[in-house]
Amino acid sequence: MIKLPPYLKKGDTIGLTCPAGYMTREKAASCIATLQQWGFTVMVGNTLGSASDNYFSGTDEERLTELQAMLDSEQINAILCGRGGYGVSRIVDQLDFSRFKKNPKWIIGYSDITVLHCHIPARLKIATLHSPMAAAFNDGENNNEYIQSLHKALTGKKSTYRSAVFSFNNKGTATAELVGGNLALLVNMIGTPSDINTTNKLLFIEDIGEYIYSIDRMMYQLKRSGKLDKLAGLVIGGFTDIKDTERPFGKTVFQALHEVVKKYQYPICFNFPVGHSNENYALKVGATYKLTVTAKQVQLAEQ
Repeated sequence: MIKLPPYLKKGDTIGLTCPAGYMTREKAASCIATLQQWGFTVMVGNTLGSASDNYFSGTDEERLTELQAMLDSEQINAILCGRGGYGVSRIVDQLDFSRFKKNPKWIIGYSDITVLHCHIPARLKIATLHSPMAAAFNDGENNNEYIQSLHKALTGKKSTYRSAVFSFNNKGTATAELVGGNLALLVNMIGTPSDINTTNKLLFIEDIGEYIYSIDRMMYQLKRSGKLDKLAGLVIGGFTDIKDTERPFGKTVFQALHEVVKKYQYPICFNFPVGHSNENYALKVGATYKLTVTAKQVQLAEQ
């Protein structure tokens, strides 16, 4: 049984850290201001806008130490990762979750943070929050429905999300625990201590910047490893900035995805608003959701 961390109330503290790629403090300013407007205190870590001169927001040791401190702190009620990129896989096995398990808190983010969305529910049976990160608050987007979905999730409100119909959808209804995240990271977790069990689960996937053939290859890895065989349902999110090879692959990305999953009988929806764009609803990984796919609409409702 997955445990949900305590929901937040005004006055609670959110720690802001960058456990993977580098991010300037300026890009997080709107996020910090909005969290404060919501009534939260924000504790900004040193990895945000650090003196790093490379891709990462600090050395492995610096990122590990800061994330560990926030996991352990009784004064921090949730941890928002400033951005993804790459880097969590390098430190996840050194993290000590013993205090976190006794005092769980919401871990918030997406993209490379999928490593934690796999590891924590699978190993510790504690839910996490796949949602917009700091940059999503910029350019006047801090009050859109997707950012507001994060606020609702953090404060304990159950949400029902709707999505447009898509020609490749497979109609049906399923209620199950939600698992998933970034496709590349889900595939990367196979065979590691962070690997997830997808049997009788609702799986959601999304990705960015990949070649179509690479998406196809990753989907076949999910299929060959049995991750798609016994799902309760599949939510295919956004696949943004997808590239094709000079000699065309011959299918769009959604056609390639459909080719892999079309034989399955469980409900499947395409182009659900979760992923690397402004249209990125907050999803509680480990919570129970009901997926309903009909000829008229798609609905994903937390139970």
